[in-house]
Amino acid sequence: MNDVTIESNPSQEKLDLMGVMQWPIWEKEVSNFPWHYDEREICYLLEGEVTVTTENGTQYHIKTGDLVTFRRGLNCYWAVEKPVRKHYQFG
Repeated sequence: MNDVTIESNPSQEKLDLMGVMQWPIWEKEVSNFPWHYDEREICYLLEGEVTVTTENGTQYHIKTGDLVTFRRGLNCYWAVEKPVRKHYQFG
């Protein structure tokens, strides 16, 4: 499995089937911070832009409308470039 998988603009049908709009919302201002995923996370960006850099230096640019999966055990660094508002689910 990839460290980070990004699906840009998934269909509304897929989001509905996953129940994305019922997931909690997380918000973050422009900032930079390290992050470790104890569990797999799936999130859907409602607003914002972020660049996530993994330990091996791979960068992922995530933006509004992206459905993103982060693998369990991933260590990375978040650079929030535009304030983020996202639905998320762990596990």
